[in-house]
Amino acid sequence: MLDFTRFEILTFDCYGTLINWEAGIIPVLRRILSAHGKQIDDATLLMLYGDFELRSEEGAFRPYREVLESVVRQFGADLRFTPTAEEVHSLPDSLSTWKPWPDTVAALHQLKTRFRLAILSNVDDDLFALTRPKLEVEFDEVITAQQARAYKPSLKLFELALNRINAPAHRVLHVGQSIYHDVIPAQALGLATVRVNRPSARPGVGAVKAAEAKPDLTVSSLAELAAAAVNE
Repeated sequence: MLDFTRFEILTFDCYGTLINWEAGIIPVLRRILSAHGKQIDDATLLMLYGDFELRSEEGAFRPYREVLESVVRQFGADLRFTPTAEEVHSLPDSLSTWKPWPDTVAALHQLKTRFRLAILSNVDDDLFALTRPKLEVEFDEVITAQQARAYKPSLKLFELALNRINAPAHRVLHVGQSIYHDVIPAQALGLATVRVNRPSARPGVGAVKAAEAKPDLTVSSLAELAAAAVNE
């Protein structure tokens, strides 16, 4: 079990960990595919989403809004249809409607009583600004891909976070859903990690690339983490 007294700040992945992004992603992509007579199961849809998003984030940096638009175009190319301009924009436009997991807000409030909290997310500043009010807690720092000009698993986001939060790596606990995007790079810089293994149409992986690593702690919800960390 983790010794939570070691930590002064918790850094969080946002989309997937705090926000139920699958509940936002899947309906939008289903509508687009259906409009073009295409049907795939949700697990395959998430696998393709993860592959397409990763491909879009490689190479020269581009804003996350453009990454999401590229994902829609890649679905079209892979499944042989041409999405309309409205369909291309519909995925990033939907982000403002993505909602927190039911336990997120209460757990963040619990954790805030004991730790500083920070966001470390593959997103644009203006897109996160649409999400921030839904989380109902004041974050001490918000570090985005736009600020780092790179996407996780690049170490640039984590290095920027360590510079900004004014705490040594051994005093930081990083919390995320993705082994690939969060656990592996955080561990590379000496951060302890918690994996939140949220329910998914693609169990154990979600809408990201599959990868193997052992986090310091795995929980099934943020409520479980808060109970362990605050009541220790």
